[in-house]
Amino acid sequence: MATTEQRERTLKLVEAALDRKAQKLVALDVAGLSAFTDTFVIATGTSDRHVRAVADAVVEASKAMGQTPLGVEGYQEGHWVLIDLNDVVVHVFRADMREHYDLDRLWEDAPVIPSPVTAPEKREELG
Repeated sequence: MATTEQRERTLKLVEAALDRKAQKLVALDVAGLSAFTDTFVIATGTSDRHVRAVADAVVEASKAMGQTPLGVEGYQEGHWVLIDLNDVVVHVFRADMREHYDLDRLWEDAPVIPSPVTAPEKREELG
C-alpha cells in the first residue's frame, strides 16, 4: 500500500495535470501488484502538444517537491509520455494511445487513490 506521503505527492501531481486540463485522470495504488513502483497516475491529453504540456506540468510539480524524474520517455513524439519518479510513475496519453494500450484494464485490480477526480466510483466512467 502506498504511504500517506506517496499519496499526498501523487495528489499534487494529479493537481498539476488538472491545471493543464488533463482528462480522465486516475491514480492507482499498485504497491501490492508491482515490483517497480507503488503508484500510477494515468491521464489523457487531447493532442501531442497537450500531452507534452501536461507532462511539463507534472515534471515541474515534481521538481517543486524536490524530486527530479529518473526519466521521461516519449516526450518528443507526444503520444504517450512516461514520467518515472521511482515510487510514482505518471503516464500521459493521447486518447487513441490510451485506448490502445489500455493500462486501466491491465491494472484494474489496483485500488484507486481517492481524489476529487479519481474517486472509486469515477473509475467506471473512464472506460
